[in-house]
Amino acid sequence: MISEKQIGVFICSGCEIGNCIDVEKIRQVALEEYKVTDAGTHPALCSVEGYDFILRNIEANKLDGLVIAACSPRIKTEVFDFPEKTVLERVNLREQVAWCFEPGDEETQMAAVDSLRMGIEKVKNTENPVPYIADDISPEILIAGGGITGMSAAIEGAKAGYTVHLVEKENTLGGKQKELYKQYPSQAPFDALVDPALDNKLREIGSHDNIKVYTSTTIEEVAGQPGAFEVTLQNANTEKLNVGAIVAAMGWKPYDPNNLGHLGYGKSKQVITIGEFEKMVKENPGLKLPENILFIQCAGSRDSDHLPYCSTYCCSTSLKQVKYIRELSPGSSVFIVYKDIRTPGFGEEFYKAVQNDDQVFFTKGEIDGVLPGKDQLRITVKKTLLGEDISLSVDLIILATGMMPAGTEELNLNYRLGKGLPELKYNFSDSHFICFPYETRRTGIYASGCVRSPMDIAACEEDAAGAMFKAIQCIEATKRGEAVHPRSGDKTFPELFMDRCTDCKRCTEECPFGMYDETEKGTPLPNLNRCRRCGICLGSCPERIISFSNYSINSVSAMIKAVEIPDEFEEKPRILVFACENDAYPAIDMAGSNRLKYSPYVRIIPVRCLGSINKVWISDALSCGYDGILQIGCKPGDDYQCHFIHGSELTETRGENIQETLVTMMLEPERIKTEFVEITDWDKIPEIINSYVELIEEIGPNPFKEM
Repeated sequence: MISEKQIGVFICSGCEIGNCIDVEKIRQVALEEYKVTDAGTHPALCSVEGYDFILRNIEANKLDGLVIAACSPRIKTEVFDFPEKTVLERVNLREQVAWCFEPGDEETQMAAVDSLRMGIEKVKNTENPVPYIADDISPEILIAGGGITGMSAAIEGAKAGYTVHLVEKENTLGGKQKELYKQYPSQAPFDALVDPALDNKLREIGSHDNIKVYTSTTIEEVAGQPGAFEVTLQNANTEKLNVGAIVAAMGWKPYDPNNLGHLGYGKSKQVITIGEFEKMVKENPGLKLPENILFIQCAGSRDSDHLPYCSTYCCSTSLKQVKYIRELSPGSSVFIVYKDIRTPGFGEEFYKAVQNDDQVFFTKGEIDGVLPGKDQLRITVKKTLLGEDISLSVDLIILATGMMPAGTEELNLNYRLGKGLPELKYNFSDSHFICFPYETRRTGIYASGCVRSPMDIAACEEDAAGAMFKAIQCIEATKRGEAVHPRSGDKTFPELFMDRCTDCKRCTEECPFGMYDETEKGTPLPNLNRCRRCGICLGSCPERIISFSNYSINSVSAMIKAVEIPDEFEEKPRILVFACENDAYPAIDMAGSNRLKYSPYVRIIPVRCLGSINKVWISDALSCGYDGILQIGCKPGDDYQCHFIHGSELTETRGENIQETLVTMMLEPERIKTEFVEITDWDKIPEIINSYVELIEEIGPNPFKEM
């Protein structure tokens, strides 16, 4: 039950708002139409004086609902910060009215009034959240994988004061570090190799009492949720742990060289990989090397028939091994055939040092084939920088093979959506890596190192620190009952009215984050700390039983119905725009900030995700007489921008149900349209809106206007 509120409305006239619209008339709408407790205007609500003006009125009138009609809710959040008991809604009169519509125009004034009406209805139909805080939140952290990434993460967590459980399936820590003879230089002058970091890492781990090491140990199961993961370990005995967050650092494996027969692997013992050569040198420091050695770069990487991506570590590893050869066998000559040499940052200094060796020859080109000779291997290099083919005879070929993630199935997650982390095409852990590295689709479980992306040792160490920081953030946010990315700090959570649940399983199947488990019958079982507050389950539910305290079927429906719809004779269409809060709404703001003009016939409602749009909102809008509905959200697809993974994609797959609604209402399919944008597409917003308005004007008014 939504309680009656004492609502105050405060309208800013600064930043050109007062020059564009009549703020006094808007104030009168609040007082006369909505009978709000208090309504006032101010030339700069974001100023100290403006803030004090609002605060005095809150206290004097005991306001528990607040509408601030000023600039975008995306900015000045630190200014408009009021007591938690006060429900706050910010109405965007600056970026989405004053800066994008014609000053003094009748339609501009109507847009401002409708925006205020929607804001007041939102406040009337929402409550401030009471956070869900589970009992016995564990401050401990599990790290799966004891290689360079896992060890580095453990050290960072221990330094921050947290108890860390470091689990490794092998009998010792170290991972690929154990296989290294020498390591790429990491400090000035970047021209000499250094000893592997393993011994130093082991000493540092041993110096922290709050790092618990488990070797020869596997993870039998991970159940539960952030703050309360239940982990079962198996070694000589079974052991149970309760942890608050998990860092997945399982490492990587080399691309299978048996797929590289065209480069001679498996056909000649004189063709080996950089991994095999590293092992040879480590186990035989006095190794006798042949006279002519060839490195083939990108062996199985950056190749559409194998791995299409750059594996990042191959170039630096080959250069490092060239140093081995020149130190162990000064008489040997080394040839390197490359597509590109990629040694970013200070790695360029080491590359130059190797280039300065007269016995090392670099050439860009493509290997045309490897042919065995009597004693040597013969190769032809095409497309060289010299513009002509090169023939070489060498004694040994070393293939710089690519990197593949080891996979995360060994986490053995007790989730209905699989035992490992959801993965991309080449098995790297899926995340919205552009905006939120380390994040995965499993809240509280953070991918780090080479399970997330190909990277070298230095990048793995940095990645470990980042993932550990995110794990700590998750634990602390969970203690406060707050969401993690992208709605960080959100204290709402989905509330389910189970009496009407039909066990359709749409919420459990469509949640991108595995928040729901289910009974054998299909009844949803929420794990609330896994929730990212995207609202996709709200959008999926045909029975409308899912809601959030400040984002619900009723609150958005009330906003939709608050708009004044002109009749069919006025020839003033009304277009409802659902704009996702992560890309579309900011893009619309930026269009306004750049003073781009578009039709004032639109009324914009921000949504958490396009996937959170429930069909009832579509029906309500069309029944109310809106002439068209434009949904603008993040880009879907393989390179998706959707912060909630497949929310935008769901908009397309749910389109069939929406079309059924249109058929039932005997309306044209064009009355609903979906557009996808990136946040940087702000310059496209006017064209998207105006072209749709023109289309609706051609179709004509919604026949429901007559009812």
